[in-house]
Amino acid sequence: MAAEIVNPRSDSKTPGTAGADGLTGADEPFDPAFALHRGGKMAVQATVPIRDKDDLSLAYTPGVAKVCSAIAEHPELVHDYTWKSQVVAVVTDGTAVLGLGDIGPEASLPVMEGKAILFKQFGGVDAVPIALATTDADEIVDTVVRLAPSFGGINLEDISAPRCFEIERKLQERLDIPVFHDDQHGTAVVTLAALRNATKLSGRTLGDLRAVISGAGAAGVAIAKFLLEAGVGDVAVADRKGIVSSDRDDLTEVKRELAEITNRAGITGSLETALAGADVFIGVSGGTVPEPAVASMAPGAFVFAMANPNPEVHPDIAHKYAAVVATGRSDYPNQINNVLAFPGIFAGALQVRASRITEGMKIAAANALADVVGSELAADYVIPSPFDERVAPAVTAAVAAAARAEGVARR
Repeated sequence: MAAEIVNPRSDSKTPGTAGADGLTGADEPFDPAFALHRGGKMAVQATVPIRDKDDLSLAYTPGVAKVCSAIAEHPELVHDYTWKSQVVAVVTDGTAVLGLGDIGPEASLPVMEGKAILFKQFGGVDAVPIALATTDADEIVDTVVRLAPSFGGINLEDISAPRCFEIERKLQERLDIPVFHDDQHGTAVVTLAALRNATKLSGRTLGDLRAVISGAGAAGVAIAKFLLEAGVGDVAVADRKGIVSSDRDDLTEVKRELAEITNRAGITGSLETALAGADVFIGVSGGTVPEPAVASMAPGAFVFAMANPNPEVHPDIAHKYAAVVATGRSDYPNQINNVLAFPGIFAGALQVRASRITEGMKIAAANALADVVGSELAADYVIPSPFDERVAPAVTAAVAAAARAEGVARR
């Protein structure tokens, strides 16, 4: 007799064999995560009806041939008569998925589907998950370049460092559509927005701050560069071996470049050493920062401990010493969540058919996001909720305007 398995889409039981979800018997607990994911989280839906032969002749042959010929003669028409300018490819190789690490392309698909529905829900942008069966940087670049004619933008996702830097740079050089690695830049944009409001609340400026970042991966490197671009006084970055500084002989090329522009104070040694007197801690690495190191920070410090599910500094400890505390978790105030940034950034870029996403566009996104908080600014509210309906329109409009101002808009 076949084993009885639970159908996660209902309360009934269906004869069959054990599935990959592990729901193998009548006594298995019901798991809502598997229930929600059964069959995937998204589908393709037509935007025009096909009810009869007349509809068919317009949507497909022979009517479609007229549109194809027009695009062949005037390639820019592809934006008007296809979905190209409204859709983003969400591309991964599955090597740095959430906190799970290198789990491969198939196992990454639930996350990529989730990213795609966030694009739609929060930015009105269609997105297609694409998981690639290669980890070779050049193969990824070549594959995405060949796929690019179908898309208005490329969102790189969950690709491990340092390859992610090379892949993004090469794609930006070869494509004339926005290429954006969200793990880097989405995190940086939301971090800057929260930091702007924290400084406003405390009566300081970005230039007054010395920040210390724990983590020299994709997010840490991008945040460091972005904060300096935005005018933060000094930034030091720590990896597992201590502060990234020019006196170290074990640095990768990316970290050597980082050492040249960061750590103006010339600090060497450990993360804990750097935190003494620091104004800002930004955690994107995991691990735990000892309480005495947090206590050694400057009065009125800001602690943004963004590791999930366990922040580098527990909020209860952070609140003992810091004026503003943020995490990556939704169950604490001030969640640094990338969904606040990437839907609006792409929506704005696509709206004006931008050829790329510039530093100015990202800074505009951060400023718009910070401004949403407005007069409600408080220590437990320096960044808006992802469900605040003002967020995406504000970011979209700011990014579109910045693209036009910087000369990368094509409409």
